[in-house]
Amino acid sequence: MTAKLPLDDIRVIDLTVARAGPTCVRQLADWGADVVRVEWPADPAASGKTGGSRHGADFQHLHRNKRSLSLNLKAPAAHEVLMRLVDVSDVLIENMRPPVKYRLGFDFETVHARNPRLVYGSISGFGQDGPYASRGGVDQIAQGMGGLMSVTGLSGSEPTRAGIPVADLSASLYLSIGVLVALHDRERTGSGRWVQTSLLESMIAMMDFQAARWTIDQDVPTSAGNHHPLSVPMGCFPTADGYVNIGGADGRLLRSLCEVAGLPWLPADPRFDSSARRSQNRAELNALLSERLATRPTAAWVEAFNQAGVPCGPVYKMDEVFADPQVRHLAMTEPVEHPALGRLAIVRNAVRMTETPPTVRAPSPDLGDHTSDVLGELGYTPAEIARLRVDGMI
Repeated sequence: MTAKLPLDDIRVIDLTVARAGPTCVRQLADWGADVVRVEWPADPAASGKTGGSRHGADFQHLHRNKRSLSLNLKAPAAHEVLMRLVDVSDVLIENMRPPVKYRLGFDFETVHARNPRLVYGSISGFGQDGPYASRGGVDQIAQGMGGLMSVTGLSGSEPTRAGIPVADLSASLYLSIGVLVALHDRERTGSGRWVQTSLLESMIAMMDFQAARWTIDQDVPTSAGNHHPLSVPMGCFPTADGYVNIGGADGRLLRSLCEVAGLPWLPADPRFDSSARRSQNRAELNALLSERLATRPTAAWVEAFNQAGVPCGPVYKMDEVFADPQVRHLAMTEPVEHPALGRLAIVRNAVRMTETPPTVRAPSPDLGDHTSDVLGELGYTPAEIARLRVDGMI
């Protein structure tokens, strides 16, 4: 590609750990930002804090398109390196417990005084202040406290976590949006903002209509298994060789669904002739559909329902996802060459854009790969870099 990427004039300091912070920074890196990832030098536990083994799949997925600067942030000389980096950067992202940034001297107030234009982004477990602010937060805790586990799983079963880190990922996406808004705002005001979110806030926001059921109607939602909590019929049904997801709860879609399933009489049945009655008799309706759908394989139902215009699809395992013709057409992976691992297939950014789409340009770096380069850009001489290395600062 010869076109400039939208964020290639933005430098980001990545002071993140675990998943939510690194995923937020990765969004910016994919759009071309120059990301300098600050990591503790020679820390054997560092990889486990940021995506497992450095050469493992998760780490390679999390940290592509970034540069690595090893820096002992507890040392005064290394802190000065960080502040010089702050002077020439546009964004700083961190997701440590709120007190840590103050202890290490890169809190918002300190950074803002040094570079008032820098946008400062923070992800915490529970917020920057309040009774839980000092607690460490992880995804599953937020899933539980945000309500997701109460509406996930089979009806009547124990609370169930989602199969992906929903709170981590939603916090990362919300913060990346906030950072981009703050960068736009800076162009008008000249001042960088402190952009904040938390796993708990993001999880509650992601509860969407389920949360609104309580805040507006005082209705406490419960789990509905693999079926939509409000629209009936809409959900996952067993077939002769697997499962199929179908959505056709009202009007023409309901009539078409029932025609294809061999139940043309169902929409007029007094038990099912309104949305309220379908919800009231959900178990009976789903049993009728399940009995019919179990007579044919998934592929046959998917073809038949799609021909009738009824939204439907198979339930894939991960290998089947990437074998699907539409997924192959969408090219959901991009190749990248790693010096030790060879050619890797990296899951690409989900957003497309004409002319300047986000790209996978570089593999995840090894620890300190770019330390000398970054320090040189900050004005350090080779002798000064050597001294910092001897002193264990980098």
